Amino acid sequence: MSANTTSPADREPEAPAAGSRLPRIPFWAQIVLGLVLGVLLGWLARSQDISWLKDTLEQIGGIFVRLLKLAVAPLVFFAILVSITNLRKVNNAARLASRTLLWFLITSLIAVAIGITIGLVTNPGEGTGLTPKDGKAPEKSGSWIDFLTGIIPTDIITPFAELKVLQIVFLAAFAGIAALALGEKAKPILTLSESVLELLQKALWWVIRLAPLGTVGLIGYAIADYGWDLISKYATFTADVYIGCILVLFGVYPLLLATVAKVNPVQFFKGAWPAIQLAFVSRSSVGTMPVTQRVTERLGVPKEYASFAVPFGATTKMDGCAAIYPALAAIFVAQIFDVQLGVQDYLLIAFVSVVGSAATAGLTGATVMTTLTLSTLGLPLEGVGLLLAIDPILDMIRTATNVAGQALVPVIVAARENILDLDRYNSASASPIDEIAPSDAERKVSIPAPA
Repeated sequence: MSANTTSPADREPEAPAAGSRLPRIPFWAQIVLGLVLGVLLGWLARSQDISWLKDTLEQIGGIFVRLLKLAVAPLVFFAILVSITNLRKVNNAARLASRTLLWFLITSLIAVAIGITIGLVTNPGEGTGLTPKDGKAPEKSGSWIDFLTGIIPTDIITPFAELKVLQIVFLAAFAGIAALALGEKAKPILTLSESVLELLQKALWWVIRLAPLGTVGLIGYAIADYGWDLISKYATFTADVYIGCILVLFGVYPLLLATVAKVNPVQFFKGAWPAIQLAFVSRSSVGTMPVTQRVTERLGVPKEYASFAVPFGATTKMDGCAAIYPALAAIFVAQIFDVQLGVQDYLLIAFVSVVGSAATAGLTGATVMTTLTLSTLGLPLEGVGLLLAIDPILDMIRTATNVAGQALVPVIVAARENILDLDRYNSASASPIDEIAPSDAERKVSIPAPA
């Protein structure tokens, strides 16, 4: 019998097994790499005055945002229409809808109170070196008349062509209610709408996969264009916005989950993390909506309810853009223009934040909401020009806070109504984005009756 004297080191490497794949980089790691690379390229473009690099970063980021916006109008329309018609499958639909709206209002009030408190403590407009001359009035501004009259469109084409999201929501809600009233006669339209929505979400999913590349462009251009010198002038204001959003994200939300929903807050962030990180990069609540809905379902919220609450929240639930930020922005502009705000002004800020949050429409930026707040308080709209200089940096954390809140409220309501699947909630993990897409089995799950 002969012995095999070949050592392991001398053996030829085994051929890879059929179907084996190289390890994939997790999506969150891709985002982090995009952030780091964007900062480095932005710094390089600015410090070395490389104009072509700055232009390239601008184009990469711009294309990513345009791709997201391309799907916004039809996505919002069909998501709202389908979500309203899905309510017919839900027990106590009116109760769930009213509770959802109530918690939207409650969390917005908490967020705006935090924003006002931080602004009063830190005085973000003092010591900046900025003057009223540095401001410039925006080309478009918001007012209560514009807000109220702008809800109802003059025709069907304009809202989609000019991306007037609030008008699209109105049209979708009107069509959804009409479809419910028609009953079986509207079934072909509803089937088509559901198919179109699936198609749009699939297409948007491909765009979402480009988020790491979009991150390089958006962050890189922001650094190359604004630079650290400009950012330093807004250091207190920037820190206030980030601190306020972080307090809401990791202070208020976990407290509500633990005390009101009586669930583990850590599990919420595990399940919702893919949507939160995408929101941070994309700066679009509506663009993140498909992921937000998937993670909300993964956290145990029934599909029929999540398909209503998440699209509704993506267009109206803005704790970052419509609560924390306008409060701080109003205080900042008032201090720059040397205007004293009283108690009644802070109450107005809270009122505008709660009632007018739909004006933000889930798109990048919060200019309309800011102008609405300033005009209500009688503050100069030139202050918006001061804020636009730093807006992209602030919009990242604002949108992340928005989206976290849009996933939080359905979890709270579902837990309070005893329809939250605790097994799914407790097993939620921060898996890659590709693993969030629901299986066919999950699509057929129906909402249980509340206990």
